Amino acid sequence: MNLSCTLPIVESNVAATMLPALPEGVHERPHLPASRSEMKARGWDGVDVVFVTGDAYVDHPAFAMGILGRVLEAAGFRVAILSQPDWHSAEPWRQFGRPRLFFGISAGNMDSMINHYTANKKVRNDDAYSPGGRIGLRPDRATIPYCQRAREAFPGVPIIAGGVEASLRRLAHYDYWSDTVRRAIMLDAKADLVVFGMGEHQIVTMARRLAQGQTVRDLRDMRGVAFALGARESPPGDALVLPSYEEVKSDKRKFALATRIIHQETNPLNARRLVQYHDRQAVVCNPPPLPVSQEDMDRIYGLPYTRRPHPMYTGRKIPAYEVVKDSVTIMRGCFGGCTFCSITAHQGRIIQSRSPQSVLAELRRMGQDPNFSGVVSDIGGPTANMYQMRCTRPEVEARCKRLSCVHPKVCKLLGTDHGPLLDLLRQSRAVAGVDRVYVASGIRMDLAQQSPEYLAELVKHHVGGHLKVAPEHTDPGVLRLMKKPDVDDFRGFAQAFQQASARAGKKQYVVPYFIASHPGSDLKAMIDLAVFLKQNGYRPDQVQDFIPAPFDIATCMYHTGLDPFTGQEVSVAKGLRDRKMQRALMQFFKPENYFMVREALLKAGRGDLIGNGCDCLIPAHPPRQAIEARRRQANGTAEGDHSHSIANPARGEPVGERGLPNPGYRPGRKTARRRDKTPNRKGDRG
Repeated sequence: MNLSCTLPIVESNVAATMLPALPEGVHERPHLPASRSEMKARGWDGVDVVFVTGDAYVDHPAFAMGILGRVLEAAGFRVAILSQPDWHSAEPWRQFGRPRLFFGISAGNMDSMINHYTANKKVRNDDAYSPGGRIGLRPDRATIPYCQRAREAFPGVPIIAGGVEASLRRLAHYDYWSDTVRRAIMLDAKADLVVFGMGEHQIVTMARRLAQGQTVRDLRDMRGVAFALGARESPPGDALVLPSYEEVKSDKRKFALATRIIHQETNPLNARRLVQYHDRQAVVCNPPPLPVSQEDMDRIYGLPYTRRPHPMYTGRKIPAYEVVKDSVTIMRGCFGGCTFCSITAHQGRIIQSRSPQSVLAELRRMGQDPNFSGVVSDIGGPTANMYQMRCTRPEVEARCKRLSCVHPKVCKLLGTDHGPLLDLLRQSRAVAGVDRVYVASGIRMDLAQQSPEYLAELVKHHVGGHLKVAPEHTDPGVLRLMKKPDVDDFRGFAQAFQQASARAGKKQYVVPYFIASHPGSDLKAMIDLAVFLKQNGYRPDQVQDFIPAPFDIATCMYHTGLDPFTGQEVSVAKGLRDRKMQRALMQFFKPENYFMVREALLKAGRGDLIGNGCDCLIPAHPPRQAIEARRRQANGTAEGDHSHSIANPARGEPVGERGLPNPGYRPGRKTARRRDKTPNRKGDRG
């Protein structure tokens, strides 16, 4: 069966999903039902859509379930939120009854594996998207069991997966935590469709078309969806064929080739449909969704959010919400194209901005809230100073395949006018009930330096003593692989920031963020970074370790050791000790890092940086705190999993080792009873 004639891409679904205007005077509505009793309290006997999420339910536009639930509600659909369900059975999926249209599945605002594990693959101590920061409320690779439970609960109900996890795993991808190349997630999850990107238009269009009697197979013509064909179905004739799953799993150069093709087909104005075979089954990925118009951005962010967590969490704070509860999103998307970042892949390269009127209306509503502190914690987006910036030549933008508009230098066709943002910031400060408006989201330093007026306004009114910036590294080779500007750009910005602060009569500082163990970064590069930090008086409290997230270009480099765009080899720090040394070098000043830093310096032949001179990173002799830290670490190891204490039968303790689930040392067994190894029948080994 050839589907090339049956799958025309819907070139624009914006008009079809235009959201209705909010009734005059309506500024918030109750939370959507999160339990069967809440559904019944509304007089509903069922729902159209059950939205399943791995996050706590927060009705705020910074949370996916908040936005998607409200846009469906505004389009006239009954929606229930199933938040952090117990995935060990299908019963939680049945509490709202059989959804009339579909299950919408999301692992949450983050990939569940990044949410669960550190760069060293250790379990994190908390979950910022769970009440009380509690861990363990969602499974690993949550999209997969969530979809499977939905299928088990109500066979035949369409299952549509989305969110960051599903978006970035929509094709064969490298999984850092298992150190394998995994199949497209829909094959393991058994989802009917995967929606990639932000999803508002797709989810409303799907609901409307299914409500009109179409099937989930009819939705395959939409932008921003991926799906698996049956073994007997042929892919569309216009699709660009990627190296197969079997090829990218066994051949790293094929993996690099697939990565290059995928990222070259991310501009929604010219991207082609992709297909990747997994054995005899084809996975089809349609072109990305078109950017959201300003009118629809205004409608999306003007919906009646309560801006609060669901009442069921009373008394338990949700850390991620506490950070963003008083923030305002003014744009989405990023044309930076940093290779280690998933924002461009998920939100798009084309900037989508709200109108000033929409932003100010949200600020006025916040100012009228008696619980509002008067301080807007952040007014921005992925990059705060890209507001209303876009290519000045639409006909060129429609053909452009460039992955970054600012690397290796700012494109001459990019509109970099900070005027609209300046006007918005000035008006925001005049809103009644708003005392301060801060810019806490990252700013693009190379763009900011093109507007001294913006920098002066930022420093004078919108910085609370510290401004976070992200130079990421100092090594030219690493920065090239990251698609970040040269370190001189950071030096110039830091100097301009200090001068502007002095003119404003303020003593303020930039707080730079750097990454350890990024592909291309070896010990020499990290030592140079450490020297730079010392020479400039920076002592970073927080250090970011590179985590290879699915889909990212830098992840391809980590897995293959190749730059997918040049084919050149890239050095990669994969060993745990190498990664620890790189991390320690960024905090060389901490006594507990002394021995690790010393090992790194000697290994790299930089013993000249060990001593008591002003240019040295660490002293010749370990400080007392370093020795004490090493002793504590050794004691902690001895008392950990490798140490077993013997029970004392005289005290009535069962014979064996303390702390074991069963008497005797029989790991992996349900009981301590020795099983009979003598076969008692064919195929039975006891």
